Amino acid sequence: MIVDKAHAALESVYGAGTPETLEGAYAAWAATYDGETAALGYLLPFLITAWVARHVPAGEGPLLDAGCGTGLSGPSLKALGYIDIAGLDLSEDMLKIAGSRNAYNQLKQAMLGGPLPWPDGHFRAFLSTGVFTISHAPASGLNELVRITRKGGHAIFTVRDRVFESGGFQAVFDELQAAGKWRSVEQSPWFRCYAIAEPDALVKTFVFEVL
Repeated sequence: MIVDKAHAALESVYGAGTPETLEGAYAAWAATYDGETAALGYLLPFLITAWVARHVPAGEGPLLDAGCGTGLSGPSLKALGYIDIAGLDLSEDMLKIAGSRNAYNQLKQAMLGGPLPWPDGHFRAFLSTGVFTISHAPASGLNELVRITRKGGHAIFTVRDRVFESGGFQAVFDELQAAGKWRSVEQSPWFRCYAIAEPDALVKTFVFEVL
């Protein structure tokens, strides 16, 4: 069954111990990722556009889809009037599929947690869903994302419940705020990231203004 295959793929990416292993797991999953996550009722790539639209006026950009995967958010953002969108992901195979959607002006292979290939203050906002989760990007990756976001811009991203405390996210939030680099604007309650399966998999959306 497609749901069983999706669960097996999730176990593979959540169990990845190194970036190289994670990249390999996504390479193996890329061709069937969209259909299998749809079978689980995966909401985040589409739902995040609601927060983008709430805080970033249509037409403003550029936007960065950080950890864009197969680019599921791109067409929805384009339909809402955002036409200047870049994407990054650690998986070249996922980026090839993202490129086929004709929604991104630029796609780059990079890993969150390391240096990113854009200058200070380049983006109007960044969005990121399903990336700050089990065995994926570290909380420290927010520092580079904030660096490449302009003052007055927005950081819009989800964090999985199981890594929020163990991954030190609140500490990074507090450090960035204490350094005068951002301020909290909004945070959602914890909510399900899959409408159909995995009822215990919860995330929270955070919105910060970059200072």
